[in-house]
Amino acid sequence: MVEDKITGISTIRDESDRNGLRVVIEIKKDAMGSVVLSKLYKYTPLQSSYGVNNIALVNGRPRMLNIRQLIDEFIKFRIEVVVRRTRYELRKAEERAHILEGLLIALAHIDEVIAIIRGSETVDIARERLIASFVLSEIQAKAILEMRLQRLVSLEVDKIQHEYDELLKIIEHYKAVLDSEVMQKEIVATELSDIKARYGDARRTEINYSDDEISIEDLIPNEQVVITISHGGYIKRTRMIEYKQQSRGGRGSRGSKTKDEDFVEHLLIGYNHNHMLVFTELGRCFWLRVFDIPEATKTSLGKAIQNIIQIPSGDKIRAYILIESLDDENFLNSHCLFFCTKKGIIKKTVLEAFSRPRASGIMAITINEGDQLLEVRLTSGSDEILLANRNGRAIRFSEKDVREMGRTAAGVGGMKLDDDADDQVVGMITVNPEDPSTTIFVASEKGNGKRSHLEDYRVTKRKGKGVKTLQVTEKTGRIVAIKAVHEDDDLMISTSEGIMIRMAIGDIRVSGRATQGVKIIRLDENDSIADIAVVKNTEEEIIENQTVIADIEGVVPENSGVIGDIEDFASEEE
Repeated sequence: MVEDKITGISTIRDESDRNGLRVVIEIKKDAMGSVVLSKLYKYTPLQSSYGVNNIALVNGRPRMLNIRQLIDEFIKFRIEVVVRRTRYELRKAEERAHILEGLLIALAHIDEVIAIIRGSETVDIARERLIASFVLSEIQAKAILEMRLQRLVSLEVDKIQHEYDELLKIIEHYKAVLDSEVMQKEIVATELSDIKARYGDARRTEINYSDDEISIEDLIPNEQVVITISHGGYIKRTRMIEYKQQSRGGRGSRGSKTKDEDFVEHLLIGYNHNHMLVFTELGRCFWLRVFDIPEATKTSLGKAIQNIIQIPSGDKIRAYILIESLDDENFLNSHCLFFCTKKGIIKKTVLEAFSRPRASGIMAITINEGDQLLEVRLTSGSDEILLANRNGRAIRFSEKDVREMGRTAAGVGGMKLDDDADDQVVGMITVNPEDPSTTIFVASEKGNGKRSHLEDYRVTKRKGKGVKTLQVTEKTGRIVAIKAVHEDDDLMISTSEGIMIRMAIGDIRVSGRATQGVKIIRLDENDSIADIAVVKNTEEEIIENQTVIADIEGVVPENSGVIGDIEDFASEEE
């Protein structure tokens, strides 16, 4: 049944009217009419396309022809039919005229003919005498012998003479047709017009050419999804509505199921119709549509990304960029991709250089020995860059300090790391310096996090050591992420054990730049934060969240102590 294959259909019923039978399809309230129609095109014969190879025999040999050539060859064929038919009819007319000519000779000398026939002993003798006496052919003589006596009356004689005269005119016309190509084409046109007049009734099937080609995008709603990638390379997408918002300090809910010794490493928020640029540790770029990522529940494992894109063995996915369209020339030429490696090397390349997808991927940045690509960000040309290292420092500098480079360039220094061998850059963010609502969020591996004002990070030149962004202690662990957030955003936090929690960034109050922060997620022993993603709430979600908070504040009495406990917990910092 169609209803089983197409979600969104409520009922299908038949309605009869004066024009005949009509099928009415009613869709559900929350369904999109264009998507349902596209699915009907896909799963039913409402719309079909056929591939046609216009192969025809031309002079006995098969050839592939276009429409113009097909018409030319058809006209040549029809002309050939007219010529061959005319030759055949000319021959038959000349044969008949030849016989009539003999009959007219016999009728003109009827007495002599009768005398020859009566004086002959056999038919053969009579035929030979007629041929010799009147210079006739054997065919004419045979026709005279076979002629009935009734043909001797005057009316029959007149009919024979009239038929002979008409045949002479027809023979002359046939010869004219064979000698004139113009007349041959006129006959072809007349015959086609006659066929059209006899069989060209009104078309009963209406043929329409759609302005928009139906693509897979029409069949998939462009809804917000969570994309998760595990350390072992398993990827999936899950609808955002499956993740409910929780308060700060909660334990979260079970997210991606992972294999033994595997964990969720990357978390990305996007929409189904986005283009996904995938970057590997060795600096290669691949392309992927978000709807091509297998959809799964938040507790399922996902699919190995090597089965979706052609990643070379020994390489690993490291960074992702979501772009709405690769066809907008203005957007492609006015935006850049900003690269950062774990050793603090940065590079800026115009986005247009990555607008032509290849199945085998392309080189996006040259990675030096012992280094790996860490992060890739989309910039507008006037953004500011913040880099953070594991030991709790961050550097802020202008994007304009870095010139645009070629796609395969290695880049320049962005941040000076500490002398210890295991220090590295853990994250890079881009911010708009004119946006006063932007705050900087950092998180440590043991579940601590904090927000600070952007102004707390002074602007310096690239390749500096930066300033302290979080007080790293044994209790907090080292920094694992740095994000640019706003008051109405949500955080999606995933741990190495597959636990995921979504919380409002507003639950984490802004504090000093050098503090330890507050506990944002309670982790089990040996568990740690793997990745953090920022969720941009829609206006409807913001209003809904504010309504829930207002309802809670209206229910909880001011002197109950609950609000005080929450505030005490929120101020847990050093």
